[in-house]
Amino acid sequence: MTSDLATLLGDQESMALEFKQSAANPSRIGQAICAFANDLCGRGGGDVLIGVDDKGQPVPGVKAGDKDLLKLAEFRDSGQILDRPCMTVERAVFKGETVIRIRVEASATPPVRYDGVVWVRPGPTTRKANRDDERVLAERRRAFDGPFDGRAVPGSTVEDLDRTLFRSTYLPSVVAPEVIEENGRPEPLQLTSLRMTNETGTPTVLGLLVLGYDPSAFVPGAYLQFVRYDDVDVGAAIIDEQELRHNVVDLAERLEVLLKGHLHTRVVEETGFRERHQPDYPLAGLREVCMNAVMHRNYETSNAPIRVLWFSDRVEVSNPGGPYGQVRVDNFDRVNDYRNPSMAAAMKSLGYVNRFGRGITRIQKELDRNGNPPAEFQVDESSWSVTLRKAE
Repeated sequence: MTSDLATLLGDQESMALEFKQSAANPSRIGQAICAFANDLCGRGGGDVLIGVDDKGQPVPGVKAGDKDLLKLAEFRDSGQILDRPCMTVERAVFKGETVIRIRVEASATPPVRYDGVVWVRPGPTTRKANRDDERVLAERRRAFDGPFDGRAVPGSTVEDLDRTLFRSTYLPSVVAPEVIEENGRPEPLQLTSLRMTNETGTPTVLGLLVLGYDPSAFVPGAYLQFVRYDDVDVGAAIIDEQELRHNVVDLAERLEVLLKGHLHTRVVEETGFRERHQPDYPLAGLREVCMNAVMHRNYETSNAPIRVLWFSDRVEVSNPGGPYGQVRVDNFDRVNDYRNPSMAAAMKSLGYVNRFGRGITRIQKELDRNGNPPAEFQVDESSWSVTLRKAE
């Protein structure tokens, strides 16, 4: 290999690059390989360079003979790293000196373990995975088996679905009336065709979320908790507290009534003896935040509800489930991916989502138009939280 890795990969350690002065500590190398295979940050894997110090300078005289390469390649088949990592070991050049490059590809079956321990690399340091890290990796593994919202739910039956709602609201929103008439499909086939049930007639997660009489009976986290406080913190008196355990259609209707009931509107004077009515928060912005939480939350591994906490100076909306797929903490406002793709499509058809990937932009525009400060987002690997500040 003739190209210099310092140009290709950089000369600073990162979440995708680790330096080792030598191969004298095989455990550390095994941990790094494991961490890159787990690919917590979604970079496609990473590289371990042996023969480079922690300041990014090559160490002359590194042992890089065929036996040295074969010994490192044994990590792939030794059984110490499970599932088996996809990796290559080769001689390379770094700042003009010979080094050993171990290229590790991201695993399709995380979490990967080294000697029974899950290792990750969320930044320039390799460490043991915590519980949230393992939850993210397990969710990523299941994503390769198909999205959770498309899976059948054992124990549920078609009687758990509101088929009147399906015929009157959902089906017409998805399929043109003339197509429904032409196809003449019986209702069971229609439900299966639209992923509300599987081939045996068992409701899917999507079917229960969109049409279920009580989705939370089968998907425990499928509800919204609303609390209105009389001041600025949770120690204040509670004015109103409700749990909304409804399918998406009923939830949207009840949530709109609830939000409207807590909005205060004042008259604002404008020039030319004109006045306008300004609510504390734009209803469209509140609705967008809440429905995006319904669409993007993690229904599979968390039983926590979506929470809407309404204080005297702000509204906080939080939902379990951190960035998913190609979305990361550092790009969530620019990149889109969908944990629940069928749910997203259903909500788009029902009109609860105007356009894919435009939720944050729409929220900020509605707030600006109403005179509110921009929304504040707090995003980590296991949850989202959005804070809307009251208009002054």
